[in-house]
Amino acid sequence: MKKLFLLAFLTLTLNAVSQTETTDKKAILSVLTAQEKAWNQFDLEGYMQGYWKSDSLKFYGRGGLAKGWQKTLDNYKKGYPSKEYTGTLEFTVDAITKIEENSYHVMGQYHLIRSAGDVNGVFLIIFKKIDGDWRIIADMSC
Repeated sequence: MKKLFLLAFLTLTLNAVSQTETTDKKAILSVLTAQEKAWNQFDLEGYMQGYWKSDSLKFYGRGGLAKGWQKTLDNYKKGYPSKEYTGTLEFTVDAITKIEENSYHVMGQYHLIRSAGDVNGVFLIIFKKIDGDWRIIADMSC
């Protein structure tokens, strides 16, 4: 009887963990979808809502390492000064992997279709749940 109880307990625990990860992944995808929408409306501040608004945010791209939410936004504004440059963004998510409690890394691709010339690349971003919301705390895009 104890073995049956233990087996039932383990099954319920694994199911709860699986459901939590599924919920987390859906929430993370929702952040990425909101970012696509904001970007495609040339709303860079809206796009940045997916990022942790902190001086500890790290963004690593072709221009090197940028630290901080404001610096990242300033770099986006400099590199994408008009709708001609932002164009239409689409993410392709290849993997969402749990790192630890309330942290995941996301690997994927970005595709920009724009009149200034199309751009495609890859990214690795780290999401962390902060104050109940999923935010990007580190981004490496190239």
